Amino acid sequence: MKTYVVVDIEANGPIPGDYSMTSLGATIVEPELTKTFKVNIKPISDKFDPQRKQFVDTENAIEAKSAMIKFKEWLSTNTKGKIVFVSDNNGFDWMFVCWYFWHFLNENPFGFNSYNLSSMYKGLKNDISVNLDELRTKKLSHDAGEDSKDNAEIFLKLIEKN
Repeated sequence: MKTYVVVDIEANGPIPGDYSMTSLGATIVEPELTKTFKVNIKPISDKFDPQRKQFVDTENAIEAKSAMIKFKEWLSTNTKGKIVFVSDNNGFDWMFVCWYFWHFLNENPFGFNSYNLSSMYKGLKNDISVNLDELRTKKLSHDAGEDSKDNAEIFLKLIEKN
């Protein structure tokens, strides 16, 4: 059995360690899409990309290690079998989540694999020029919780159609 978890993150720069993951959202892929997670994370460094500052929401932000513990506990409570990481931009989102898990908890519950939602759509359409945004019912909000749920809805539709 596999549990697909669609993850979205916001960060204040291009790479983990030097810059910070500032928000993490996740949604379990199931028909109701009711199992969701979101946490705002305090920056781990003083560096930030001024062009990404608008994506930083420090309201109710918690320390990074505490955030990753909460996420791991949520995953343990809400998933069964192998946990599969799915993201619209897994090269970016995976990099931060994997780094944060290993850096703060010395493990990554997702293992070493991730799925790219955009690439999956291109493969299903057999057309590398198609854009996942054509399936969106609304624009990305850059709220990690909302965007993970919207991407989970798209993933669920792709699964149901194929």
